[in-house]
Amino acid sequence: MQGCRSRRCSKVVSYYGLITPPYKLDALEPYMSKRTVELHWGKHHQNYVDGLNKQLATSMFYGYTLEELIKEGYNNGNPLPEYNNAAQVWNHHFFWESMQPESGGSPEGGVLQQIEKDFGSFTNFREEFICSALSLLGSGWVWLVLKREERKLSVVCTRNAISPLALGDIPIMNLDLWEHAYYLDYKDDRRMYVTNFIDHLVSWHTVTLRMMRGEAFVNLGEPNIPVA
Repeated sequence: MQGCRSRRCSKVVSYYGLITPPYKLDALEPYMSKRTVELHWGKHHQNYVDGLNKQLATSMFYGYTLEELIKEGYNNGNPLPEYNNAAQVWNHHFFWESMQPESGGSPEGGVLQQIEKDFGSFTNFREEFICSALSLLGSGWVWLVLKREERKLSVVCTRNAISPLALGDIPIMNLDLWEHAYYLDYKDDRRMYVTNFIDHLVSWHTVTLRMMRGEAFVNLGEPNIPVA
């Protein structure tokens, strides 16, 4: 049993698999087509998983959890070779779970109150999320995160594969802004893609659960708003 007390034994010692979205592949229509999900999840996401597993075969990071690999692999802004694939695998897992059919619109309860506290109103948050997504040139992600030091919700954009995990933030929800995420359905109309995500797809149930976990690490100050 002595060996099981080592740091290594707390790791998930395995290769990573492609996790299925928590809904049928056509469940997000008409706002995200089955064709897009099949291509995005079944090809692009799968390629990141395959690329990471190939790297892990000869990597010192074999056995690390994805979160640990992302934080250590980011290497203070000088990413190691395994970082991009690991971050994209995690980012996509998080993205699929950030959506659910027949959702979107405005949240309720504590999540809505926290958004109103930190952004002034849900309308302000919605506009900031959309405008931030449109301001990102090239590929990347737009996120709602909990800022540890500022102790508040914030909208941030990251380029390419960068994850807020590597920057010390707590991710709450995200939207993929790589062109393959929306081109089949929206061509170059990123605004409509982002708007439909907020209005029809974002899973506020998942956001609530993530906020509850996040509050265990961040004191959001006064007034203390119970998320649920």
